[in-house]
Amino acid sequence: MAAEPAVAYRTIAEASDSTNSWDPNTPFHGTQEEWWDHFHTIENGHFTPLEEYLRNHEAWKKEYLASRLT
Repeated sequence: MAAEPAVAYRTIAEASDSTNSWDPNTPFHGTQEEWWDHFHTIENGHFTPLEEYLRNHEAWKKEYLASRLT
């Protein structure tokens, strides 16, 4: 019985032939270079500096709380 989930997991992973679609339920196997390329792609995305995020969050929170009181 303990082997059944592993067999089911392996079957699901093997059934996924599409490399372009990301499925969080299947493992990602790759070389170190492929991982680094993946991380660099993420790092090149849009990031908000922490100070700017906190400033925006405080402004949103102040506006939200004010709208809840009226």
